[in-house]
Amino acid sequence: MSTESFQPIAQCGLTAQPAAAAYHRQWLIANDSGQWLNRELCPRLAEVSVELRLGYLVLKAPGMLRMDIPLDVIEDDDSVRYSMKVGDETIDVIDEGELAAAWISNFVQVPCRIMKVHPDTPVTAWPA
Repeated sequence: MSTESFQPIAQCGLTAQPAAAAYHRQWLIANDSGQWLNRELCPRLAEVSVELRLGYLVLKAPGMLRMDIPLDVIEDDDSVRYSMKVGDETIDVIDEGELAAAWISNFVQVPCRIMKVHPDTPVTAWPA
């Protein structure tokens, strides 16, 4: 029997937790210019491990304290909603805030932010 793996944050670590299927690629990392960061542009993303625990997406990385992000909160404040391109698609994303941005920026050593894909505009075809 094969175990399926899911990637809640695009280009970060995989998890085999069955509950993660509903959150596959629901987050991504974007730089300050609003460009989606993949492992080619930011290889350290591969070192970020993720798991689902008690309603949170839990991020861990070498040398870092863990970061917990609520799974099912969609901020309805338009001041944190942005549009960005992923491949050929323009999607809406929600900024997960300053603490999450500081955590990921500190680890990958590039100013960037954790963004949640807005459910109204999912990515239909992630670039390879």
